[in-house]
Amino acid sequence: MKIVDVLCVPGLTGFYVDDQAAILAGAGHDGFDYVGTPITPGFKSIREPGQSLSVMLILDSGEVAHGDCAVVQYSGVGGRDPLFDAIEAKKVIESNIAPSLIGRVLQDFRSIANEIDNFEVGGKRVSAGIRFGLTQALLDAVAKSKSVTMAEVIKDEYQTGIEISVVPMHTQSGDDRYSNVDKMILKESGVLPHGLINNLETKLGADGQIFKDYVLWVRNRVLEIRKRATYNPVLQFDVYGTIGQAFDSDINKCADYLVEVSKLAEPFLLRVEHVIDGKSVAGQVAVSKALRDALAARGSKVQISVDEWCNTLEDIEQFVAAKAADVIHVKMPDLGGINNTIEALLLIHRSGLGGYCGGTCNETDRSAQVSAHIAMACGAIQVLAKPGMGVDEGMMIVGNEMARTAALIANRK
Repeated sequence: MKIVDVLCVPGLTGFYVDDQAAILAGAGHDGFDYVGTPITPGFKSIREPGQSLSVMLILDSGEVAHGDCAVVQYSGVGGRDPLFDAIEAKKVIESNIAPSLIGRVLQDFRSIANEIDNFEVGGKRVSAGIRFGLTQALLDAVAKSKSVTMAEVIKDEYQTGIEISVVPMHTQSGDDRYSNVDKMILKESGVLPHGLINNLETKLGADGQIFKDYVLWVRNRVLEIRKRATYNPVLQFDVYGTIGQAFDSDINKCADYLVEVSKLAEPFLLRVEHVIDGKSVAGQVAVSKALRDALAARGSKVQISVDEWCNTLEDIEQFVAAKAADVIHVKMPDLGGINNTIEALLLIHRSGLGGYCGGTCNETDRSAQVSAHIAMACGAIQVLAKPGMGVDEGMMIVGNEMARTAALIANRK
């Protein structure tokens, strides 16, 4: 099958981009908006509407394959690319990349994805957001050329040896951390609630008590309103380094605190993401490894998940080699080409650690659908329900895509 044209259409994402540095510094709310002066370069305000760019590949069969370019909510920090500008991205693709794609015969995904993921303009690799969307479209195109699902293309080309199956969804509450938890429980989300614990004073508490109270509330709420006694979700919280802030990044103090929190979460497993900010890739590997070891020494079952400073395939290889976490968040837009997400999840799976096929609320319906195929094909232990912070929409998009994919594969067997 041949690509005969490339169309790029700017659009919206399912959420917003936020200046994380300004929020951590104490930016206040004005309704849904934030007030104050942005800190991270590129931001004109602390919260801005997210931009996407749909890349549509017109095939000689008359079919259209497409993917969406986007970046994560907290852009420009933790070693990530700056804000995404859809108009500028459209110019780059149309002027520099589209001419190399038009007329190409698609034979496999892996080789052309690698080519696009390393594409340079003016001696500089194109942005992760551009590579993210283009490779989605290419995977879709190859799947259409072979009349199979995207998950099957991955399984075949990467020889995964993994049975394609539905994986648990991880839902995120945003700031509506009570009503949204009820939605998660009613729809039996496998992993919840994320919690958005991104401010020391207002969400964790200087002594950690606010967070303790919230964990206990979530635990009690699951027991109160779950419809089946067999529904036992993992309680996963992203604390954005605030525990490290509260306890001066002291590994032993942080570990002791997490042990206390885990007792409040029982009978559910507690998993905590980005406990301490390591300030660099090497620093993050070191503190995460030390914290995981400290918890093991205490006989604790608390799981550590890493996210910040874990932005590329090369970064993830370092975390895996050091076994610096129980669960590694593969934040798809940060890795650029989805071929890197595939490689990362397979590496994590084969290492015996847990691969979280994640991303951001600031993606689109299309990138969420593609992520469902990747998670199913690569042995991920969970996949982010995205985009947005409304719970229902993300669970519908990702969950239904997984269900459809599994049914199609089963029907062919």
